[in-house]
Order: sequence, then C-alpha cells, then structure tokens
Amino acid sequence: MSNEIGKGMLVVLSGPSGCGKDTVLNCLCESDERICQSVSVTTRAPREGEVDGVHYYFISKEEFERRIENGEFAEYVRYNDNYYGTLKSEIENAVNAGRIIILVIEVQGAANIIAQFPDAVSVFLMPPSIGVLEQRLRKRGTESEQTIRKRLEIAKEEMEKSRLYKHVVVNDELEKTVQTVHDILKFYTSEQQS
Repeated sequence: MSNEIGKGMLVVLSGPSGCGKDTVLNCLCESDERICQSVSVTTRAPREGEVDGVHYYFISKEEFERRIENGEFAEYVRYNDNYYGTLKSEIENAVNAGRIIILVIEVQGAANIIAQFPDAVSVFLMPPSIGVLEQRLRKRGTESEQTIRKRLEIAKEEMEKSRLYKHVVVNDELEKTVQTVHDILKFYTSEQQS
C-alpha cells in the first residue's frame, strides 16, 4: 500500500430513524480503514451507552447557538425539538487526510450539505416497509409511544425526499446492504484515481 494520501471523500448517509444507519456505518468502518464517521454535535440527551465525542458531541442549546453565530457549522437543523449539526472542521480535517468521511444526518441537513458540497456521495437507506420500521423502533425500547408516532410521521416525509439522493439502498438484509454501499464508495474512489 502506498503511503501517498489521496483525496478524501465526503459521503452523506440518511434514512428514517430505525432504518439501520448506525449499524451499516459501523460495518463500513470495520471493513475499510479509510472510512470514518463524522461526529455530529447535538443538544439532545445521550442515550444509554452513547459516549460524548464518539457518538455525538453533546452540548447545551446555548453553546450550540454560540457556535452557529461563529459560523462553525457546515449544516445544522432543529429536529424533534433538538439541534443537530456538523462542524466544518470535522469534514475538512478528514478529507484533507485522505479519509472517506461519512455524515449520518437527516434529510434537511443532508440537503444543506449536498448544496454546499455537490461532489458529495449521497446515499439514502430505505426501510423495507413502514411496518418493519415501526417494529425496529419499538424493539429499541428507548422511546415513548408519542415519540415513536412522531418518528414514523417524520419517516414518511423523509422517504418522499429520497429522490434527492444519488443512491437509494433498501436495508432489508444487513450484509447485502453494507456490500451495496461499500460498492458505491468503491466506484467513486476508483473514479477519483482514474
């Protein structure tokens, strides 16, 4: 393997809550050392097992708003009553180091990133059906009935916007889904090298 660092790549990965984005991302990171996850900033409370600086940077609403004023975000949105955002520095550092940085972000944030970075590779993970998505959300056991209902309504709106992405992948079988996304990334990295 050459020590020469090639140009990195920005990848946007979206899909409804419960469609397996984090699982697919973890499998991709394990399969290729160039792939890394962008760590987003959020004002929501950590879920059980989430680690600050690994899963998200958990900050206060006031701190988030200060960073907005300072122009530190490549994108940010309010989603389900919390702020979520991607720091410009996260993207720049990874791409400059020749990494494939994957941003797992919701549809509104993805649209902002795609507008700013038209060369970004965008992938929308689609659940096999709304019924399967509901089962996955309930299986988590972490959210109230009201939250699940709200997430399902948001999911329907998000799925309608999947056509804005370069690629749509149905996550019905994890191994196949990971392979499909990996093949998409491999195609773009080989395009860069030719």
